Amino acid sequence: MKGSNGSTQRRVMWRRLLGATTGVLLVVAGGTTSMQPAARADWAPQDATDPATPATVTADALPTAQIDGVVWSQAVVGNRVYVGGSFANARPAGAAPGTNQVARSNLMAYDIDTGILVDSFAPTVNGQVRSVTVSPDQSRIYIGGSFTSVNGQTRNRIAAFDAATGALVAGFAPPVNYDVLSVVATNSTVYAGGDFQSVGTHDRGYLAAFNASNGALLDWAPQAAGGKVSALALSPDATKVAVGGQFTTLNGSANPGYGLGMVDAVTGASLPMAINSVVRDGGDAAGITTLSSDGVNVYGGAYRFGGSGGNFEGSFAASWNGGTASWINDCHGDTYSVYHRSGALYVAGHSHYCGTIDGFPQTTPNWTIYRGIAFGTQATGLDMRDPYGYGNFAGQPHSSLLTWFPLINAGTYTGQNQGPWSVAGNANYVVYGGEFTKVNNKAQQGLVRFPAPARSPKSQGPTLFGTTYPLNVSSTEAGKVRVNWRTNQDIDNGYLSYKVYRDVQSNAGLVYQTSARADFWAPYT
Repeated sequence: MKGSNGSTQRRVMWRRLLGATTGVLLVVAGGTTSMQPAARADWAPQDATDPATPATVTADALPTAQIDGVVWSQAVVGNRVYVGGSFANARPAGAAPGTNQVARSNLMAYDIDTGILVDSFAPTVNGQVRSVTVSPDQSRIYIGGSFTSVNGQTRNRIAAFDAATGALVAGFAPPVNYDVLSVVATNSTVYAGGDFQSVGTHDRGYLAAFNASNGALLDWAPQAAGGKVSALALSPDATKVAVGGQFTTLNGSANPGYGLGMVDAVTGASLPMAINSVVRDGGDAAGITTLSSDGVNVYGGAYRFGGSGGNFEGSFAASWNGGTASWINDCHGDTYSVYHRSGALYVAGHSHYCGTIDGFPQTTPNWTIYRGIAFGTQATGLDMRDPYGYGNFAGQPHSSLLTWFPLINAGTYTGQNQGPWSVAGNANYVVYGGEFTKVNNKAQQGLVRFPAPARSPKSQGPTLFGTTYPLNVSSTEAGKVRVNWRTNQDIDNGYLSYKVYRDVQSNAGLVYQTSARADFWAPYT
């Protein structure tokens, strides 16, 4: 028998078993005849066209190069993952900390198909890298951070590399005076946001833009004030820039502008961002942490700490046309990074309560933390009122929490008790980076790959029970038995199959089979 997690469904049955009064039962999973739950992943949703159940990558954690610190940002170019953070060494998958190390100073790359470190890309960066991005034509890799030198050459918090050769671009060296936290680019223009106030002798309020060919500072100068800029995203036509962070005003306005806004990509003038009337995260204790884009929406994530300064933590989607809310997933726990792929939005953070969107509850006295989760990208329901004193988003649209729950632990490197800080990917993989040390209870530090079904070993199966599956069998009249059981759970499959056999020895006499969905936080009999 194979069990499930998802929505609630009851399966209680009566069956006449000829020649038996109590019945002999065999439980199978996915067609495998076995008395124990089989570890076979079945990632396919019941209906992949349903916006509530798009297909996801599997939760199988593939062997991946490791680091000895924290990963803040990743960008995928072809079959390479470029990784930025704060670390001194990399090592192969399976190597224990401190063994088989090769030097990598805050920036590295690995092959997304094999997980193996790229030997030819080993820049020396003298400070942490907070943002990695790629130009649309994939000819350039841009990094931002707190560094002042790359490969022994002066690079003040922003730099560019040739994606084909890995060489540092000689003519791109803007003199930014403090940390760059987010970089996005067209083929001709590079936008930066951060904690800086000037570029060379020119004042800039946490935002600046540069000519990609020579690094010259452009006139684009929207003014964020009251807090740093942490996230940027470009509209599909590159005419608009979404801006997120801890600022309290943008171009002099607090709405839009309290942690979130949108500006013209050429003039820097403010544009409508309607969702900012609902999502209000700015100041010292709240902010927008991440923004990304597809052809329809800008996706974002946020955090808040304590009762002041903001009202939202979770993820959201807004239209590029006026910034109207597509959905707001009031799923408590800070969100640090989001990545959209094939109808699913993957989230890196530490979610602990998604009850307002019909998701998992908050456990007590100790919270259960889910550091990698996924949502659909289309609205499927309405938020319910929050019971814990957070912001109230009741009546706002939300998308669906998907059955994708890899087990990612918290690391210790930053002292913030967090796991993943970054998520990215391509058509074949979703990749997480951060300071975690284990994934699915196996040692894997800082980086991990999750594959699409066609590339998966399909090793994650039902996990609720061990070597036997508990069944309840009773009889109230001769020749009939009643059989029921509790639904199982699976970290990457919402629908699981159940089969009941008459004879456990010969696997003969299939008397009942069904598929059922049941949320792991609300199992059903």
